[in-house]
Amino acid sequence: MTGAGAVALAPLALTAAGSTSAGIAASSLAASMMSSAAVANGGGVAAGSLVAVLQSAGAAGMSTVVTAGAASVGGATGAILGLFTIIGVTVGAAGAVALAPLALTAAGFTSAGIAASSLAASMMSSAAVANGGGVAAGTLVAILQSAGAAGMSTVVTAVAASVGGATGAILGGAADLLKTFF
Repeated sequence: MTGAGAVALAPLALTAAGSTSAGIAASSLAASMMSSAAVANGGGVAAGSLVAVLQSAGAAGMSTVVTAGAASVGGATGAILGLFTIIGVTVGAAGAVALAPLALTAAGFTSAGIAASSLAASMMSSAAVANGGGVAAGTLVAILQSAGAAGMSTVVTAVAASVGGATGAILGGAADLLKTFF
């Protein structure tokens, strides 16, 4: 990615994350970040914090400083990472987010509940036995069932994108490395 590419894509990324011109979108990554920052700061988001800067850029457009930062990061990323690595991260992240609901259903985490005789049923049984008869809130089984039943939350989507992007980076980086030998 070039600096110009980062500058062109940054507003799209800000909007996708929930930092919009109308404010922070409910149930978005930006809302989650704002909530965490407010809790950590005793009830408010500090001026000049990352959350404040990102929201300002999403609401009013990117300032010269933010534009320069995006250009610098984009240029450095393009200089450090090869083309296949960048493609791998992008395809891996998008692919993981797109395929995660299918994988959840295939494992037995469905909108109607956990499917009988599935991997999900086996996981739920093990979790219940380990927890004295019930599945505790916040456990992997509970999170996966929630995602299967109600769709993936912002956090689960971000985790899927991160894992997919990291996997894509490894595969793309290997392709970039092999390219130097051939």
